[in-house]
Amino acid sequence: MKIFDARQLAPSAQESLRRRVIAAIQGGMSKAEASRVFQVSREAIYQWERRVKEGGEKNLRARKRGPKGGLQLEPWEAAQTVRAIRGRCPDQLKLSFALWTREAVGELIRRRFGLRLSVWTVGRYLRRWGFTPQKPLRRALEQDPEAVRRWLEEEYPRIKRQAKREQAEIHWGDEMGLRSDHQAGRSYGLRGVTPVIPGTGQRFGCNLISTITNRGKLRFMVFSGEFNAEVFLKFLGRLLKSVRRKVFLIVDRHPAHVARKVERWMKKWERRVRMFFLPGYSPKLNPDEYLNNDVKSNAVGRLRPEDKEELEENVRAYLRSTQKRPDVVRNFFQAKPVRYAA
Repeated sequence: MKIFDARQLAPSAQESLRRRVIAAIQGGMSKAEASRVFQVSREAIYQWERRVKEGGEKNLRARKRGPKGGLQLEPWEAAQTVRAIRGRCPDQLKLSFALWTREAVGELIRRRFGLRLSVWTVGRYLRRWGFTPQKPLRRALEQDPEAVRRWLEEEYPRIKRQAKREQAEIHWGDEMGLRSDHQAGRSYGLRGVTPVIPGTGQRFGCNLISTITNRGKLRFMVFSGEFNAEVFLKFLGRLLKSVRRKVFLIVDRHPAHVARKVERWMKKWERRVRMFFLPGYSPKLNPDEYLNNDVKSNAVGRLRPEDKEELEENVRAYLRSTQKRPDVVRNFFQAKPVRYAA
């Protein structure tokens, strides 16, 4: 016999069901028959009958769902908990957790206010406070929050105003390595049977340097070998040939970007190009990082090149198609961390 899950009913409907079952039993129906007729378990019937014996039929009334007595935290206790979660990580509060889980929040509440709450109650509190489970972003310990603030509030607005005065294009640049064994995406398969994707056992790779603008322009160069000052200067020469206006190039402080050879070259071409540096350990401030992620996922991670030449051609073909879609490039500036540059 299929047992109906009465928990799906509204509280008032659950109360009505309980009363009808008890009335039937009091009228002479056996518990086995009542279980079959009303499609409820015998355990539930025994529980309802025990309630009636202990306190009468009032114990069959619908109860408010959730913890007994409603919320167990005082408003000021809830406010302190929310501030602690938003402002710090658990280990900063000497808790033995790396992430804010329901268990971690429950332990925080126990230590501060002496209340022991179940993980389900803590979960209801978190939903009420507007918290949802999310994959956290990684931030380097060496990152200087004050330098990031100055960049967002002072330095970049100044660069933007200067570029407008000099009619220059702001290009955001970055470089990355690509590996043939990088995998992205999911594939459907039978439950319990992991799909197998054939591919070469050889490992090979290539490198990419690129710049993008918030107007949808993309420039790139695929190359092999180490990224150094010579490679960077080769790309800069190509960049200036493809752009008629003055270029304001924003990059990180990679050793190739700050090499003396590059510094001398910049002085020679200062009428055509200027270089500015992002705060240290702050890749999330660079919109070009989102192009990198896109290329890794779609030009490499979802394909299976057989050799290095095919890998490089896949990357070039994907970037050429992206160059023809300025709307796609502009969308890289819509992510929240880089929306300031849109």
